[in-house]
Amino acid sequence: MIVTASDVARTAEVLARPVTLNGLTVPNRIVMAPMTRMFSPGGVPGADVRSYYARRAAAGVGLIVTEGTYVGHDSAGQSDRVPRFHGAEQLAGWARVAEDVHAAGGTIVPQLWHIGMVRNQGEQPYPDAPAMGPSGIGADGTEGAGKAMTQADLDDVIAAFAEAAAAAERIGFDGVELHGAHGYLLDQFLWAQTNRRDDGYGGDPVARTRFAAEIVAAVRAVVSPEFPVIFRFSQWKQQDYRARLAETPQELEAILTPLAAAGVDAFHASTRRYWLPEFDDSDLNLAGWTKKLTGKPTITVGSVGLDGDFLRAFTGEGAELGTIDNLLDRMERDEFDMVAVGRALLQDPEWAAKVLAGRIDELKPYDAAAMKTLS
Repeated sequence: MIVTASDVARTAEVLARPVTLNGLTVPNRIVMAPMTRMFSPGGVPGADVRSYYARRAAAGVGLIVTEGTYVGHDSAGQSDRVPRFHGAEQLAGWARVAEDVHAAGGTIVPQLWHIGMVRNQGEQPYPDAPAMGPSGIGADGTEGAGKAMTQADLDDVIAAFAEAAAAAERIGFDGVELHGAHGYLLDQFLWAQTNRRDDGYGGDPVARTRFAAEIVAAVRAVVSPEFPVIFRFSQWKQQDYRARLAETPQELEAILTPLAAAGVDAFHASTRRYWLPEFDDSDLNLAGWTKKLTGKPTITVGSVGLDGDFLRAFTGEGAELGTIDNLLDRMERDEFDMVAVGRALLQDPEWAAKVLAGRIDELKPYDAAAMKTLS
């Protein structure tokens, strides 16, 4: 690939601009996307996790969104190697991660996570905890696959998210991201396939948003007014790549408006391929529509810098490098504000530095073996 001086200048101009999310100024537009790594035995991030994030901050990533971290609820997760965002030892580990990222010049937010009905009972760290969700329905529509949440369950989970967010600010993080995507608990409430409640938390799209909005409001109430709250959402689910929360911009607006009103400062719109239009008759992607409908800053994500199939992240096939010209075009038009990079940055910790400096010929193609290491 031939890179001209004008290409380098354009890339730096577009991606190196600072951006403000509520009270946080991020030094550039590049975000590290959250990626589950399972390198935290006992839920405690250690020195290797600290180095993993700090290395990418030192190489120019402006904002790091950590891998998903379980909130303090027994049914929140199902692996004792996925980090938790509760407990003295776990939070002490995370405080050191944030310190190292800041020392490297970056900013960092934890992604707070509850997996809901995805949980298999009997798994660690709490083997007796049941899978639970809005209606106890599995992602495939299986009824009775888990527990339908009671009001007490809802209140407990809301409190767990709020406690984790308060802890994040207390130990030095720059904001929080709430995981409302990919078929996990908050998304299970948003999606009609898994939410068949007949109370105030189910029904039309606005009612299905109530639980997530209450979590946002609870988080907003316990952190400082300037502390950024990011909400990640998706149309697709890990169990159904064709699933959709909204078929029209109007339906999407009905879902996003209560979340914005509850206190979301920025939306992280997860797609499989960022360059695909979200609705007919417009080139806007999901992040673009979200910004247009809410007026909030947005983060786009989805196969950035790669042209391989999305599913190759989980196979041995890898993915070839792709250009970012289309990305730069869209950012120059202010379609969205930031771009999250996943697999490309997992493969190459220096991705941001190389892109910002125009060293495109030094980028490494994605190899799925990178998922097995913490480099």
